Amino acid sequence: MGLGLAIAICVRLLLVLLFLPFSALDKILDFRGAVAQARQAAPAGVAVAMILAGLGVEVGMSSLILAGVFDRAAALVLAGYCVVTALLWKQFWRPGDFWSNGAGKARALFWDFWKNLALAGGFLLLTFGPSAGSARSFIAHPLASSRPYDLSAGVRR
Repeated sequence: MGLGLAIAICVRLLLVLLFLPFSALDKILDFRGAVAQARQAAPAGVAVAMILAGLGVEVGMSSLILAGVFDRAAALVLAGYCVVTALLWKQFWRPGDFWSNGAGKARALFWDFWKNLALAGGFLLLTFGPSAGSARSFIAHPLASSRPYDLSAGVRR
């Protein structure tokens, strides 16, 4: 395995590591706790469906990104997932202690909210690429792979 291939694998692994294995494993090992957290945003039956859907997104989309198969579309789904989870569970504006208490819940939620959005940005970069031309390419072929493990891609002659 060459250095370029190792870097490509490691970068993708770092991008999805939060979801696969950690968050997915947490949902499996503490399913009741995950459902309890989801009940903050939805009734019990819907909360269970949300956790199962989240588990599917985390495992499925992360696997596609790692495999380099439909990876751009999978990254778009994970970007949306990061935004939705930020809006549902990282509502820093709700506790009301942001300005009054430096150690309050709102401060922690504030940073978690922006971390979710930053991670969404990383997935969007994988989805659309670094340039207007690559964004146009995704729009034309949304299920095409970015061919992350093609060693000849990106070589200038």
